[in-house]
Amino acid sequence: MIGSLRHCLRREDHESSRRGTGQGRVQLGKDEWRPNRESRPAFDLYSDHPHRGGHGFAGSLDSRQKVSTLGRQGLAHQAAVVDKMWEKIEGVAAGLPLAQGTVRVYQDGLPVCGHEREIVEELAGAGSRNHRLLLALVARGAVLMGTESPELLVEEYQLTSAAFAAGANLKRDGRQRELRDSLLEKRDRFIAQRINATLGAGESGILFLGMLHQAAKYLDPGIDVVYPLGLPRLRQGGVL
Repeated sequence: MIGSLRHCLRREDHESSRRGTGQGRVQLGKDEWRPNRESRPAFDLYSDHPHRGGHGFAGSLDSRQKVSTLGRQGLAHQAAVVDKMWEKIEGVAAGLPLAQGTVRVYQDGLPVCGHEREIVEELAGAGSRNHRLLLALVARGAVLMGTESPELLVEEYQLTSAAFAAGANLKRDGRQRELRDSLLEKRDRFIAQRINATLGAGESGILFLGMLHQAAKYLDPGIDVVYPLGLPRLRQGGVL
């Protein structure tokens, strides 16, 4: 995913320079749909990374780390658990009513940059079950939404890379855990603000989110949150 994020930032930089702005920054921008206090349902389908706040762009680092800590047998067991969970998520998603243009799909790790569809197609083509499901929902009429701050995603990648290079362990390293939790809160606030600003009255949202995220508590009071699979165990029992 970090490759896609860099590609997205480069594309935006090129287009900005072509427009004569001289700026390569990706900004949220204004949306046509504005929030109000009428009820807006949002379905929270949590993702397959119980030990991380997000997923995707640091996957190569995580894979090497997991092999060393879990062993190949443990990794295979975890993969089987994840596959079973995705079967449940796909089953729930297949049963959700999707009226054309009234359902917005939000995905953690997907930056707001204007090239969201390209990123999702690239990751789906690389075998991501999560992103294949996003494309299936879009094909049924859902609207794909950029969800996260590119700057915060780059910051998470840098933090993860530095921790991995230093051999840091979040359970033992209080400073690393503090940095991770602080960044995760910033990401959650951005995700919630993005949904608040784009989910209109009478619309529904589907949010794919890593298990450590708690974006729901920053959503507008007028947005009703439903957990089709129930609250993740990590939320019920506290984070690691």
